[in-house]
Amino acid sequence: MRTVNKRLQGTSVAQALIRSAPKAELTFEYRRRSRQKLRLDNGEEVALVLNQGTILHHGDVLVAGDGQLIVVHAAAESVLRVTAETPLALTRAAYHLGNRHVLVEICPHELKLEYDAVLLDMLGRLGGLTIERADMRFEPESGAYGGGHKHGHDETFAEDQALAHAAFAAHDHAHPH
Repeated sequence: MRTVNKRLQGTSVAQALIRSAPKAELTFEYRRRSRQKLRLDNGEEVALVLNQGTILHHGDVLVAGDGQLIVVHAAAESVLRVTAETPLALTRAAYHLGNRHVLVEICPHELKLEYDAVLLDMLGRLGGLTIERADMRFEPESGAYGGGHKHGHDETFAEDQALAHAAFAAHDHAHPH
């Protein structure tokens, strides 16, 4: 079994190579696993061995030990699509989902999250929302500063805190009380 242990980043690859490369179609659950067996669309099984914490995205290019390329495709999966009558209603939904640390894909006029009956019920109780179940790609946000959840002892805390204070100040001046 071949091993895939590299993800190309910041590199352009010829489209002819991408088109002819085998594909690994994965739901988000599998795109966030750094060690697993993958079955490619050509039927071959390969071992994926990436750095822990690596999250694969639709269109990522992987490299096997023998140099062959593999393209990641985000598989359609069961998600909840949340739209709202007003921006405030959508913001409230995002707040409540974030408060529960739910993985959310934020789109211009909708939120997407993995299907969950409990969250479906909670969102339905908020009012002003339209919630539908759909099978589609899911690419949730990776976190406010690209690395997910932060704590006060992280080395970028001072920068993060300054950004948060600037955002608060801008909001506070824009809305006098």
